[in-house]
Amino acid sequence: MYEPIRTKSVHTMAEQDFPHRSRAEELDIRLAGHLTALLTTLDELRALTPDAALDDAADRLAEQVARLRGGDHPLRALPSGGDPERVPSLRRRVRTLAGNALVVANSRADKAAAALAAELLRLHEDERKPAAV
Repeated sequence: MYEPIRTKSVHTMAEQDFPHRSRAEELDIRLAGHLTALLTTLDELRALTPDAALDDAADRLAEQVARLRGGDHPLRALPSGGDPERVPSLRRRVRTLAGNALVVANSRADKAAAALAAELLRLHEDERKPAAV
């Protein structure tokens, strides 16, 4: 009644001969990227508002990135400094990046990175609340 199919279907998966990364490796790469972006933004913020807590957080971020990259420390450029009016936007950027890093760290079950991201999120969340009069 029906003629059998003689050729391969175009919908079958082609053989893949390249190595694939596991989900854990992909999450490591993504988390290292978020933490590196957070470190860069934090360095810019530190140039405009020097603070020992920010210095400590930046050093711990660099350690986490190195751990995720297998010992390769991130390259850190000198901050551009500049206009102090950028501080609120840098703080918003730190909150956004810390939130992104927290989500990836939690999905990866990385307690050290999650704790650091949550700490930065709390530190910069407090500063956007209005001061009591």
